[in-house]
Amino acid sequence: MKRSYFSAVILALVLAFLYVPIILVVVYGFIPNGISMSFFDANGDFIGFTGKWYSMIFAGDRRIEALLESFWLSLTIAGLATVISCVLGTTAALALHKWKGRLQSIHHALVYTPLIMPDILIGISLLMLFVACCVDCGFWTILIAHVTFCVSYVVMTILARLQDFDDRIIEASYDLGAGVWYTFFHVQLPILMPGIIAGGLLAFTLSIDDVVITTFVNGAGTNTFPTYVSSMTKHSRNLPAVFALSTLMLLFTCVLMGLSKLISRGGHTKIKGNK
Repeated sequence: MKRSYFSAVILALVLAFLYVPIILVVVYGFIPNGISMSFFDANGDFIGFTGKWYSMIFAGDRRIEALLESFWLSLTIAGLATVISCVLGTTAALALHKWKGRLQSIHHALVYTPLIMPDILIGISLLMLFVACCVDCGFWTILIAHVTFCVSYVVMTILARLQDFDDRIIEASYDLGAGVWYTFFHVQLPILMPGIIAGGLLAFTLSIDDVVITTFVNGAGTNTFPTYVSSMTKHSRNLPAVFALSTLMLLFTCVLMGLSKLISRGGHTKIKGNK
C-alpha cells in the first residue's frame, strides 16, 4: 500500500497542536528569569535552566504561599467531588439501567442537561440559587457546584459500561443464595469498577481545572488553583512556579491513569479467571 504523506503531515500537525503546549509548560517550569520569562539575558546569551521553582514548591516558600493554598484547595474539592459524584453517579446509572418509564425519562433528561448547558449558565444559575437561599459562597458552594456537573459525566460513563452488562449474572447470584448487598459488592461492583474509575478520573479532571463555574460560586479567600492562576498570569514574577506546579499535576495525572489501567486489567483478568 502506498504511503500517504498528506495523512502523515495532518497527523503531525494534530499531534503538535495537542502536545506542543504541554511540552512548553514543562520547559517553562525550568525558566531562570520569572520577570522577563526568557531563557536569555539582556545581551541575548543563553543563561540555562533552573530548578528553583520546584525547590520553592517543595519548601513551601512564602512567596508562593497563596498559590500553594489554592492548589491544595483545588485538590481537596476535586477529591471530595469525585467521591461524591461516583457514589451518586453509580446509584443513578443503576436506577436508569434497571427501571424504565416516564419518570426515568425525566431523570435521564435531568442528568443529561448539565452536559449540554454552557458553563456560564450553570454558574449563574447556581449563584442565584445560593443567593436566594442566603448561603454565603465559599468552600461548600464550590463543592456543590462541582458535584452538580461532575455527576452527569460519571452517570454517562457508567451507563456506557452497563450497556454490555449481562443481567443474568445477577440472577445467577440470587439463585445461588447470595443476598442483594453481597451480589452488589462481590458481583456487580467489580464488573462496573472500570467504568466507575473512568468516570471518577473524568470528574477529577473536570473539577480541578474548572474556571467559569467556580468564578461565580467562590467567595473571599476561596480561590481555587485555576481561578488564582488566571488572576496572576499578567503581573506575577513567580509565574514559572505555576508551570512547575502544573508539571507536577501532569505527572500525578499520568500516575492515576497508569493505576486505572492496572486496576482495569486486573479486573478483566479476574473475570476471565472465574470463567
